[in-house]
Amino acid sequence: MGFFVDSAELPERSCANAVLSPGLTRELKLVFERPVNTRQPFCVAPQARTAYVKDIALNYMNVHDHAELDPENPLNKPDVPEDVQEAIRTLIRWAGDNPEREGLVDTPKRVGRAWLEYCQGYQSDPAVHLSRIFEEVGGYDEIVLLKDIPFQSHCEHHMAPITGKAHIAYIPDKKVVGISKLARVLHGFANRLQVQERLTAEVADCIWQNLEPRGVAVVIEAEHGCMTGRGVKVHEVEMLTSRMMGCFLEDHRSRKEVMSLMGY
Repeated sequence: MGFFVDSAELPERSCANAVLSPGLTRELKLVFERPVNTRQPFCVAPQARTAYVKDIALNYMNVHDHAELDPENPLNKPDVPEDVQEAIRTLIRWAGDNPEREGLVDTPKRVGRAWLEYCQGYQSDPAVHLSRIFEEVGGYDEIVLLKDIPFQSHCEHHMAPITGKAHIAYIPDKKVVGISKLARVLHGFANRLQVQERLTAEVADCIWQNLEPRGVAVVIEAEHGCMTGRGVKVHEVEMLTSRMMGCFLEDHRSRKEVMSLMGY
């Protein structure tokens, strides 16, 4: 399927009746800071994409005097320090490949940026998502449960992926939060180097300390890449961890109810 743009916004060497990659469509939208019109098709060979984006960026700067736009980095991707790149090259060499070959030459930058994203949870305190609370809940004092929240983290022992889902429940006393905030707390802690046991405890403790509920229950089930992709190499095996606090810990009936609602 083709992706179309207005030919007036493109360099003259664009050609008709061919396909534009989705990746370049996104780049154009970012460069022009507005949606791209969908009229005439044009093509860009893979090896020429960088040149096209640079041309468009320079064109934009000339027309709009947008001096802060870097033509060498029109998408404003974060810089990767040279020592980080060299560390990744060293790992590639040690694994048995050549970091200078075409397919790997830009891999150190890509990997560096990827890990910056994987570990973005270090950049903020997940508790900030629980700062906006509501107290007008019409007297509701039963279980609030968010089920099957998908997440991805990375094991701190092998830096391999941890992929799974979480169930988060609490019984409010006086404070409730928007339901999406529970997922944001989970992802805030998951986007760090982790072990599943600590991730489970951190999510529960954060909710307990900031919402002061009558009870908190967090259950996480996940598959670990350090077990599926290396070592014993066992697939379709999930690890389950839980943390109960307050009435969910002290009252077996409350614990039984929340576990049943979670599907256990």
